[in-house]
Amino acid sequence: MTDRLDTVFAALADPTRRAILAMLLEDDMAVTDVAEPFAMSLAAISKHLAVLADARLISREKRGRVIWCKLEPEAMREATVWMRGFGQVDPLDLDDFERFLEQELSEGD
Repeated sequence: MTDRLDTVFAALADPTRRAILAMLLEDDMAVTDVAEPFAMSLAAISKHLAVLADARLISREKRGRVIWCKLEPEAMREATVWMRGFGQVDPLDLDDFERFLEQELSEGD
């Protein structure tokens, strides 16, 4: 489980990947739609999506010619369970997580 946690926390360490997760809280998105708000190439976004998928934080599915991304909160729950072992973390609330991400992203502007 430690390797999985390392992968999850490494994925969450990057602000672009956290922003992508915040976007996917709303709904599934096509890769091109995920890339739209970022000032980076589609290849760079694809690398970020690969990291998130490797951490199992998102899944990707090809529908026709379009690749769709979907949030998979179970990986986040596993990290939350681990952190709860330290007695400082409440159970995962995706609404709270969304507010946290929005605050983090607004401070970066």
